[in-house]
Amino acid sequence: MAVDIVALRAQSEETIESLLADGAPEDELYVIEHHLASTDFSKLEKAAVELVKAGYHVDDADEYELDDHSRLFAFVAVSEVQLDAKILDMQTVEVAKIADLAGVDYDGWGTYFGETDDEEE
Repeated sequence: MAVDIVALRAQSEETIESLLADGAPEDELYVIEHHLASTDFSKLEKAAVELVKAGYHVDDADEYELDDHSRLFAFVAVSEVQLDAKILDMQTVEVAKIADLAGVDYDGWGTYFGETDDEEE
């Protein structure tokens, strides 16, 4: 299960550019969620252990039933950083390598920007 690092790096760069174009302050800290998944819980657990060693906070895995009734397990590895292309590129490469070594899927990262329901009037 090879991770397409070129595509992930391009996706990361596009995401940063879009957030900044929408007015996201570059110097604020953002919760970054790296998304990992696998049908094999033990492989996902191995990735989680390595990500914790690398300094990420790892949420408990969620279990999903797919249309074919197979199971998929997924979690996010969380960091808190600025929208710095170098830092996020480094994290993307680091998480992708860990995912690849563990044999799980890595779907890139996401964050939250803008108003949440609590902030709306």
